[in-house]
Amino acid sequence: MANILFQSLQEQLLHMGAVLVAFSGGVDSTLVLKAAIAALGNSNVLAVTAASEIYPAAETENARKTAQFIGARHLVITTEEMNSKLFVSNPPNRCYHCKTALFQRLKGLAVEHGLNYVVDGSNADDTTDYRPGTRAAKELSVRSPLQEAGFSKADIRQVCRDLGLPNWDKPGMPCLCTRIPYGQAITSEKLRQIDQAETFIRSLGIKDLRVRHHGSLARIEVPLHLVNKILLEQVRSEILKELEAIGFNYISLDLKGLRSGSFNETLSEEIRYGQ
Repeated sequence: MANILFQSLQEQLLHMGAVLVAFSGGVDSTLVLKAAIAALGNSNVLAVTAASEIYPAAETENARKTAQFIGARHLVITTEEMNSKLFVSNPPNRCYHCKTALFQRLKGLAVEHGLNYVVDGSNADDTTDYRPGTRAAKELSVRSPLQEAGFSKADIRQVCRDLGLPNWDKPGMPCLCTRIPYGQAITSEKLRQIDQAETFIRSLGIKDLRVRHHGSLARIEVPLHLVNKILLEQVRSEILKELEAIGFNYISLDLKGLRSGSFNETLSEEIRYGQ
């Protein structure tokens, strides 16, 4: 089944001729990059990673290592979302403005390098949540081959595992801004606190998590099966000590567990489904 899925993805990409892959280093864009090179050859594929303070600091290096493992040409560009007053005001459609600026830049790079399309790692599961960045992709004709081929997240992980890709089980890693409630300003200090807090908790062996920033309060989300690990006295005390040193006065554990895009739960249906 995995071979059939991978072949279908290659066929999607083969018709594109030459592509620029918006490459975060996550499992989705990794599979797109691997398939693109298999279908089109290295000279017709360029992976581009955006780096800025809105992304976890370790992710740029992770993307470099993954691109090198695949054998892809790779370019890292610096983006400047924090210079946009609209972006830092953190409206519900923040991702639309961010992705519009990013995709416009990627399209320019595609033209510069003689590539026909910009492609991203959006998959079929992404259609079930509020993702305003999807509108930006459609407006700028960015292709989503995983979505077009009907790949679910489970499909992607299975194929990546079968292909021996090292990050097949890598947790999702959306930008750090997703940890800040809509309408509350995004600042460099908040992003630093979130990144440091999540990096520390991962060092304790808890890889899949979010630290939601509520001013002086940090709300930790982990999968429900890891709640008991967080509450072990040694782990709990280490987290309290570190997060207090980072600048949080109150540290809470969300009993609902980890939910991707949990701040979307606060949005009206009109906003969520109107995109």
